[in-house]
Amino acid sequence: MGAHRKGAVRAVTAVHPEPVAPTGPAAPAVPAGRDGYFDVLRAVALVRVVAYHVFGWAWASLVFPSMGVMFGLAGTLMARSLRRPALTVVRGRVRRLLPPFWFWGFFVVTAMLVHGWMPGWRIVYWIVPLGDPPGSAWAEQAWDIVWYLRTYLWFVLLSPLLLRVFRLSPLVVLALSLVPVVLLTYGWQPPEGRLGSALTDLATFLFCWLLGFAHHDGVLARLRPLAVVLPSLAALAHGGWYALAHRSAYGGTYDLDDNPLAQAFWSAGFVTLLLYAGKWVPDRPSRSRLVAVFNARAVTVYLWHELALILAVPLIDRFWEVPAFAAYLPLESQWFLFAVGWLLIAGFVLACGWVEDVAARRKPTLLPGGRAARMGG
Repeated sequence: MGAHRKGAVRAVTAVHPEPVAPTGPAAPAVPAGRDGYFDVLRAVALVRVVAYHVFGWAWASLVFPSMGVMFGLAGTLMARSLRRPALTVVRGRVRRLLPPFWFWGFFVVTAMLVHGWMPGWRIVYWIVPLGDPPGSAWAEQAWDIVWYLRTYLWFVLLSPLLLRVFRLSPLVVLALSLVPVVLLTYGWQPPEGRLGSALTDLATFLFCWLLGFAHHDGVLARLRPLAVVLPSLAALAHGGWYALAHRSAYGGTYDLDDNPLAQAFWSAGFVTLLLYAGKWVPDRPSRSRLVAVFNARAVTVYLWHELALILAVPLIDRFWEVPAFAAYLPLESQWFLFAVGWLLIAGFVLACGWVEDVAARRKPTLLPGGRAARMGG
């Protein structure tokens, strides 16, 4: 699928809206304090993503399927915000997403143009990423991450309709949401290229997005533990089995990020258990400033982390020219690359994170924190 492409250093996240007061009859909203649970999950997902793209651990996608978690959280928050007029909510999500994307894209596109790249008409996807924007092979590691923004944007645009359909028969619609990825695997083959990649990504994470609706509406919390645990374990078993049994068809790996069907079922089971467990989490916000920064700068971390990891490699190469560094620093260690990468990510957060504040119509700050700094999705 379009989620990840292999490389020496690879990369991934989601977005988070401001608290919304009820404005009319609707399903019960998630308690505001439980945002602390969401914030911690999102921060863990971001750290896991960067680690995965440094170390390339196939098992990391099983231990914590970050993208499924992120889409599940985003679906919950989208359903909560849709207590307001749909057009207002969608416009707000798009407004918060595009300026950071444009700011990052300006540097990526400029670098590709300088290196001889000449775009065609698809350059419009660098303005609104409804499709995968074009790019040169030289910078593929940098721009390939836009698949997530494209998928997220389509879910946002479809959410008013999806939420209406979901509420007609929540459990039935939730179960049927796994059918598209099954059909794309065993039946109709999606077309090659951008369209097929987009359809596959939407089908892969549709269940997780709708699961967010179920969490927000209280559908998940009202189920008895066995009614949640048994289907979740069955989904995990099927996803794990499919990943292991079909390794030869996916380059010899059981990595979920290369296997849409396995990703869909494993994420379905994992995220269901994770969100269901949230009913026992105390209703209080996270007090961690670091967690607050991760959430308020999630888009910045996601967009710039690949560039940080790319730049970390030549930077470490220069360290070899300093005898003391070469003698005492573990320059060949991937853990050292991981550490240097995070230092550069922190630099990008300080230098570029203010764009998220401007997009959210907040006063720009270097290091946000607290509830006021939470970002919209």
